[in-house]
Amino acid sequence: MSRADTIRFRHNQAILVAAVIATIGALPLAAARWYLLPVLLVPLAVAIWAWRSGTDADPRELRLRALAGGRRIPWEQVVELAADPRGRAVVRLADGQQLPLPAVRGVDLPRLVSITGQTLPDPH
Repeated sequence: MSRADTIRFRHNQAILVAAVIATIGALPLAAARWYLLPVLLVPLAVAIWAWRSGTDADPRELRLRALAGGRRIPWEQVVELAADPRGRAVVRLADGQQLPLPAVRGVDLPRLVSITGQTLPDPH
């Protein structure tokens, strides 16, 4: 399986830039007193989350990535892909679980399905 066979969905990189700026802005505060050092953890965690989290899909599986973990879901376990009322994509699994797909919007679902080799019915 090559990288070309994988679709990656990531959050907007502006979040990462904002977290880096917040980290730089928190440095003087954290340097003022030792007990303020944990203030740096918040923008640092946001930066790591923005860089790492998202959804990867290839013809075999979905990979959901979060701040501190991930999950692999074979396509055979997927019963339904849909959008919630807020426009975010969710997946319903054969065991009844419903999981949000990080960084995937409802409008991205046709592109996500295309990696499986299947097609969506024409809505018109």
